[in-house]
Formats: sequence, C-alpha cells, structure tokens
Amino acid sequence: MTEVQRFRDLYEECQPRVLAYVSSLVGRQVGEDIASETFTVAWRRMRDIPSPPLPWLLGVARNLTHELRRRDGRQYAAAVEEAQRIITSGGQVDDVAADVTERAAALQALAGLSAADREVLTLVAWNGLAPRQAARVLGCSTATFQVRLHRARRRLERAVDEAASGLSRDSRPKVTATVNVKEH
Repeated sequence: MTEVQRFRDLYEECQPRVLAYVSSLVGRQVGEDIASETFTVAWRRMRDIPSPPLPWLLGVARNLTHELRRRDGRQYAAAVEEAQRIITSGGQVDDVAADVTERAAALQALAGLSAADREVLTLVAWNGLAPRQAARVLGCSTATFQVRLHRARRRLERAVDEAASGLSRDSRPKVTATVNVKEH
C-alpha cells in the first residue's frame, strides 16, 4: 500500500471523529480548521502514527486546540461565555416535552462544568474512546484518567440535579448522568 493510499484510508476512517472532537471543544468552524491542520501533521508524520491511529490524532488535535487557545485566549473565552449564555437561557424556557427539558438541564449542567471535566466526559461519551485511549489523548495514565472520569461524573450528577431543581416541579425530568465506558 502506498503512503498516499494509507493516508487516504486514515483520513476516511478518522476525519469525522477528529472533526467531532475538536468541534466539541471550539465549535464547528474553527474545528474544521483544526481538523485540517491535524491531518496536515499526520501527513508529515505518517511513519510516526501508531495503531490505532485515532487516539494519536485526537492528541494532535488537542495540542493544536491548546495552541490556538494560548494564542487567542480572549476570543475563546468570549465564545464559551456566549455558548453558556445560550444554553443557560435555553434551560430557562418552559417546555411541555420532558425530553426537551431533560436535554436542556443536561446541557446546562455540562456547560457549568470545567473545561477539563467536559473534555474527560466527552472523550468517552461523545467520541467513544476507551479509558486507555482517552488517557493517551490527554497524556496521562489510564488510572489517572479513570479517577478524573469518576470525579467528572460525580460533578456532572450534582450539576444535573442543580439544573433540574431550577426547573418547575411539574416539568422536572428524571435525569441521570451516566457515561458509558467501553473497557478495552
């Protein structure tokens, strides 16, 4: 297999998940730029990419995201603040559909967590990584990641309870904050 074909296969397999990961951190528009830059790095370092490649790619994307945040911290902070304002105001709207109310409470709770907690939870819940793979993305041991995940889950549960208590008693959803983890 040629290096071009290997890269094409890597891109087709991993690009949607890399894009989803960085988009969850910085939004779709900036996420597309970072995902593209991630695959530029991958092209230059094809021989260094381990198997499976996704944790390595997510680690590169995470590092690029951190570089972006360091370069332009104020713009990122404003974007996060606006997103939290939108999510928070959405959680205040009375809606008769319990699933919409439950989603609003969960999003409000997630928005209230630290960026580190959100990242730990989304790596396993939204990106489908096993703890060992997510630990590789964060550059820590699997045991350290498991502890961070456990603590983030507890904080999310408390935040969901607080968000749900802000809703009216008649429309309060039964929200549980569980994040399924695949053991690999």
